[in-house]
Amino acid sequence: MAAVHGRAQAGFAKEAQAYERGRPEYAWALTDWLERELGLGADSVALDLGAGTGKFTRLLTGVAGEAIAVEPVAEMRAQLQESLPGTLALAGTAEGIPLPDGAVDAVVCAQAFHWFASETALAEIHRVLKPGGSLGLVWNVRDESCAWVAEITRLMAPHEGDTPRFRSGAWRRPFEAGRYFAAPALTMLPHTHAGPPDRVIVDRFLSVSFIAALPDDEKRRFAEALRRLIATHPDLRGREEVAFPYRTEAYRCARL
Repeated sequence: MAAVHGRAQAGFAKEAQAYERGRPEYAWALTDWLERELGLGADSVALDLGAGTGKFTRLLTGVAGEAIAVEPVAEMRAQLQESLPGTLALAGTAEGIPLPDGAVDAVVCAQAFHWFASETALAEIHRVLKPGGSLGLVWNVRDESCAWVAEITRLMAPHEGDTPRFRSGAWRRPFEAGRYFAAPALTMLPHTHAGPPDRVIVDRFLSVSFIAALPDDEKRRFAEALRRLIATHPDLRGREEVAFPYRTEAYRCARL
């Protein structure tokens, strides 16, 4: 079983509660996508791989007959078990899924696949899927055409280092061999996360892995920079609630 990336382990362990508070939920329209593209329904078993605190698991439980969560970081898994006590939540990684062959109808990775994108992970996902099953990859992607969202990205950039990121596109490489799955097929949906700026901006970005893993004084300075942005930007200043713009990118990858 492969080790969890160091920044994921350290950051998500330190800021599991901020992750649960600040990360956006998923667009309700994804339930239609899960039914239409992944074929999920009342008789289906679905796996949420890299489930985190269970934000996507909650959506799955409303569509599939049974939803199983696999999450390697104990602190994240504890948050999931608190909010979804009836859901089976297992310790495991994408390279070592604790399920038998052909156990599930669909595997979904939400905000997660870029952490473990490899042929080894695809082989293991292929193993636990039934023939005819699908892999779903979902990301809530920030809309950086919004000026203050682009400024947040600028504030984060010096801390990013070599952390795996969706935006790099490196997650696509394991599909190029065409050995386990067809090429990812995209469905795009608009999405917003509305709420108090301290939750949808400060908590949201304190939960980013490489920010969460910073020494406390650096993390405090980053939080202060976010609060200065909230206090001074004309589109944020004085607002009790803001709508953070995203687009949801959902990819279906058919099992070969």
